[in-house]
Amino acid sequence: MTVFILVAGAFTGPHVWRDTAARLTAGGAEVHTVALTGLGRRPADRGADVDLETHIADVLAVIDSVIDAAGEPGWEIVLVGHDYGIHPVLGAADRLARSIARIVYLDSGMPQDGVPALAAVPDQLLREEVAGRAAGAGHGATDGELPPPAGEAWSRWGSTAGLSETALDGLTALAAPQPLGTLLQPLRLTGAVAEVPASGVLCTANGPGVEMLQIMVDVGTPALAALADARVTFFELPTGHWPMLSCPDALAETLTEAASGGGHLLTPAGAGRTPAHLRPFLLDVPERPRERTGNTDLYLPDGPGPHPAVVFVHGGPVPAEARPTPRDWPTLTGYARQVAGQGVVGVTLDHRLHAVTDYERAAADVADAVERVRADPRVEADRVALWFFSGGGPITAEWLKDPPVWLRCLAANYPILAPLPGWGLTGSRFHPVRELSHAGDLPVVLVRAGRESAEIAATVEEFVAEAARCGANLEIIDVPEGRHGFETLDPVDGAREAVHRAVGAVLARLKG
Repeated sequence: MTVFILVAGAFTGPHVWRDTAARLTAGGAEVHTVALTGLGRRPADRGADVDLETHIADVLAVIDSVIDAAGEPGWEIVLVGHDYGIHPVLGAADRLARSIARIVYLDSGMPQDGVPALAAVPDQLLREEVAGRAAGAGHGATDGELPPPAGEAWSRWGSTAGLSETALDGLTALAAPQPLGTLLQPLRLTGAVAEVPASGVLCTANGPGVEMLQIMVDVGTPALAALADARVTFFELPTGHWPMLSCPDALAETLTEAASGGGHLLTPAGAGRTPAHLRPFLLDVPERPRERTGNTDLYLPDGPGPHPAVVFVHGGPVPAEARPTPRDWPTLTGYARQVAGQGVVGVTLDHRLHAVTDYERAAADVADAVERVRADPRVEADRVALWFFSGGGPITAEWLKDPPVWLRCLAANYPILAPLPGWGLTGSRFHPVRELSHAGDLPVVLVRAGRESAEIAATVEEFVAEAARCGANLEIIDVPEGRHGFETLDPVDGAREAVHRAVGAVLARLKG
């Protein structure tokens, strides 16, 4: 028999599992929900000394009770940790690894030894607020409690997509303060838990899906290499951060399948296959002369010039160790050669977007490269276009808010056009939707992938709606069957036509 032990996230308790637990039980499983001290128990039971170890002990007690009650072999314990709940789950599983059949990471981070749960909170300002409260007058390092959010403030802890107003009100009504020690005490792991099979349930309205994870593994993100282990499977749910409230039936089905070892497997980087981002460009583009200086490559057209230029800005985050670096990826070099064949200097560059906290220095790298390109005597300095891809999209905000006269066009392929929910960039200046109204008559060409991930597609639709509201000069080129990175993923006629249209649209504005 499968025994599910469900551990809820910050501010919540066993009540959030009610519908999911009922469906799992109806399917023949045994279900236990863990009442974490200070959260799922009476307020009188809370104490200033409640920390992560307290919650690990809570989970261990439930595991021990299940083992004692089993009395016979054949019982398989599946630990499910949602959000903060994955921290006590891992702490307990590390000590009883041989007793655990599987761990399910339900829309949670990947906690590491020696790192406190606070580090997993996506909103940087929120992390600073919590740390400040802990360091406040009259509080020790782990004393006190963090008041629960209310209403829309829940979105700072994760996307509320899929939650009805009633569900959100209920989440608030039953929320409890979170003991600060549970967020501040580092998790300690021996490494034993790494041997336990695991499944990840990705809520795609709150973070990346399976396809995006595979891309991140392919580009060499070190922290994600372990996700391509044969014992790790993945599932997607098209909802926000609280699937037990927004889609309990689907969650129960997913947990049941995860317990049986089902799910999607990621492929390790370099495992006898060409990663998606290194596959050939979908157009047969002739080679062009390339000139490399520092972090910038110029693909030169025929003739002495000066010529207009298009600067292609890669996405990310891309780990610093990734090889080849983005300026040599087939998508960027393909576009650069394509425009060079039509009398325009194509420029690719590497910038330092290695984490979502790096947008400021990545934007500075792009601005510096653009000025060096404009200073080149072979470039027509007052005719330059900027073309952004994927995670490079937020950098467009720097150019939309006050477009220089020499910027003749801004283009973006499958871009992220507002900070994603899991990034924790509340108040960031890298928010293109907010800056679009300042772009004036700047031509913007948006290449939209029809099979885009839900979280990125939401930012694109927000951008399109804002363009309609403020009357922006926006042209949309749709690739209905295209995926994120379609230039190397989807070499079909419709995608090729979209590339030709996009290049034509940008060059018409650049040369006009």
